Amino acid sequence: MSARKRTDSTVPAPPARPRRSAGAETRLGLVRRARRMNRTLEVAFPHVYCELDFTTPLELSVATILSAQCTDVRVNMVTPALFAKYPTAVSYAQADRTELEEMIRSTGFYRNKANSIIGLGQALVERFDGEVPNTLKELVTLPGFGRKTANVVLGNAFGVPGITVDTHFARLVGRWGWTTESDPVKIERAVGELIERKEWTDLSHRVIFHGRRVCHARKPACGVCILAKDCPAAGTGPMDKTEAARLVKGPETDHLLELAGIAAQ
Repeated sequence: MSARKRTDSTVPAPPARPRRSAGAETRLGLVRRARRMNRTLEVAFPHVYCELDFTTPLELSVATILSAQCTDVRVNMVTPALFAKYPTAVSYAQADRTELEEMIRSTGFYRNKANSIIGLGQALVERFDGEVPNTLKELVTLPGFGRKTANVVLGNAFGVPGITVDTHFARLVGRWGWTTESDPVKIERAVGELIERKEWTDLSHRVIFHGRRVCHARKPACGVCILAKDCPAAGTGPMDKTEAARLVKGPETDHLLELAGIAAQ
């Protein structure tokens, strides 16, 4: 089974300003548009998943901590050996700091991450019988955890719906005019009021996938974006289909371009 990441630090304000005035849209209109966009994203990305590799809640917790300011690809290169050496909360609690730091060095900020991982192991042993808890209230008390990490673990290890606000998610929902908030907690609350709770985890993946594949920060592929008709920021990137097609990334590229009515480049 696989899953995916992000950091718990405050997310920067979304960079793009919508072309059309959000003031003309009623609350009901916004809810309907947001839900329609979510359904459209499901067509674009019918098989979403978290992209960090894990098999247990503990492994996902550690992988998510490592993913701060690091790519999932890099984390997935590090974790097989790490998980083999440290299979339990007790093993992390008793880990040799120097050895652990060396194993995770390539993920960056390895000293802080080692502190969090060792602290996580100790907290789990001392307060939760070595098991990762399955409630938001308990998870956010753990070292290395904030609401984002907690929602990743809840949604992907325990099947509890949660909205994961990473930089992609914050940027896109701002660009779409779903919210003007920049604080992750306020973004989570605002989006949660638009989208049905059962959709929260998959919505998070869909938005993150779209942000990585199509709706890039500096130059989104607007001309081949399946959401363009509902996006107030359509035109931020090139509208020419040929030019936009070259910007699409990821394993779903052929499918996304087919939906846009053009052949893969």
